[in-house]
Amino acid sequence: MFCPDLTFRPRMAVLGDEQIEQLRQATLELLERTGVQMTHPRGLEILSGAGARVNGGRVRIPAWLVEKALATAPSRIVLGSRDGERKVFLEGDKYWFGPSVDCIDYLDPATDQRRRFTSDDCRVTVTLADALPNFTWVMTIGLADDVPPDIADRVVAKQVFTYTEKPLVFCCKDVNSVSDIYEMALAITGGEDRFRRAPTIVHYSEPISPLLYYDPAVEKILYCAERGIPLINFPAPQGGSTAPATLAGEIVQGSAESLSGVVLAQLANPGAPCIYGAFATKMDMRTTIFSYGAPEYTVMVGALAQLAHKYRLPFFGTAGCTDAKFPDAQAAAEVAYSCLASAAIGANLIHDAGCWLDHGSLASPAFMVLVNEILYMVNQFMGGVPVNEETLALDVMDKVGPGGHYLNEDHTLRHFKETWYSDLFDRSIYQTWLDRGAKTFDDRLRAKTLKKMLHQPKPLPEDVCRELDRMAAHWQ
Repeated sequence: MFCPDLTFRPRMAVLGDEQIEQLRQATLELLERTGVQMTHPRGLEILSGAGARVNGGRVRIPAWLVEKALATAPSRIVLGSRDGERKVFLEGDKYWFGPSVDCIDYLDPATDQRRRFTSDDCRVTVTLADALPNFTWVMTIGLADDVPPDIADRVVAKQVFTYTEKPLVFCCKDVNSVSDIYEMALAITGGEDRFRRAPTIVHYSEPISPLLYYDPAVEKILYCAERGIPLINFPAPQGGSTAPATLAGEIVQGSAESLSGVVLAQLANPGAPCIYGAFATKMDMRTTIFSYGAPEYTVMVGALAQLAHKYRLPFFGTAGCTDAKFPDAQAAAEVAYSCLASAAIGANLIHDAGCWLDHGSLASPAFMVLVNEILYMVNQFMGGVPVNEETLALDVMDKVGPGGHYLNEDHTLRHFKETWYSDLFDRSIYQTWLDRGAKTFDDRLRAKTLKKMLHQPKPLPEDVCRELDRMAAHWQ
């Protein structure tokens, strides 16, 4: 029997084709009828000159201008490691998980004590992200409480450049910070030409929901567009508070907010690499928090990912975060749900995996290790079921026959390692677990985390380190 090699990648959808079209049309209507608020003089000049209707600070963007921007925005962006290797391919429904940004607090994995996040905690968490294979790119993870606020964003970016080779997604306070971080990236990659071939950084900026741009955000959009720095324009609408309480209304508003930045970037530099998306979630009416574990946010991530596929834009997704205060059962449940859904829907650059506990305020190395383990399971599921002559195993089943076993078969030797085995989740029988010390899940998670934290990233060349130090002295 001949069987071709057949593969199928599991897929998920939360919208039908007609719903996608309705949401697309509603987004165009919102931008054309209501528009966005902006005060930045050059931003207003660019939009007005291109055909947007500007009245004071209100900018109404016609549908044709949005569609023109979508026609020039790249559908594919490739990010590179610090040595220029092309590593992360943002296209179609490919997905790549990474951590998060701007956590205020740090949960010590050895003591479970919570305290303010420092620049050295950035070193620890980025080193850990470098060690964990299911994190394919990184963020700065936390806010450095131990350095002056005016330079904290650059200090943590320097830590990331030093302690991992993986691409960096960063956010920062103003265009001066973007410029300094870009200069560090150029020093590491070897200049603009090498950077353009495989950018090592992506800037993450936000309009303010609902439908508002403050001047520094516009300046950052223009700076990135003109220099070919990939830009994520990523609002954070909160259903019932800064966005409509309905899923469809919030999706439309978040989509319009993100696309308005894409339009501006394309007008500034047609072909500028832009990444679309929104962190759309619900305000918990009992606590007023911006929920990072609500099932509705995962549904909206899925819907926005499908819109991104429709627009042929790379997508910045969200998964792997939680409202739990510790890496506990609640955290694991919320993470597994959101990560599997985001992978199956093809959410491209998926952030917050393993870094945001307590609705976005707490970084935890142990949580990163837990989520990395869950991502092994997600990736195993997303591998689907390879079907070919070898995997159908008809010959070996005929050889073994009824009542036999497969332990001694060459076929078993060839394939048994395809099964995933965890050194964190325990599958032993109860007596064996007792004999091995009766270690609880928390015990095993702590031990594995502390071991992973001993990882030694590949060092930067000494001359590059000196150049980064020189730059840092200038910030001071």
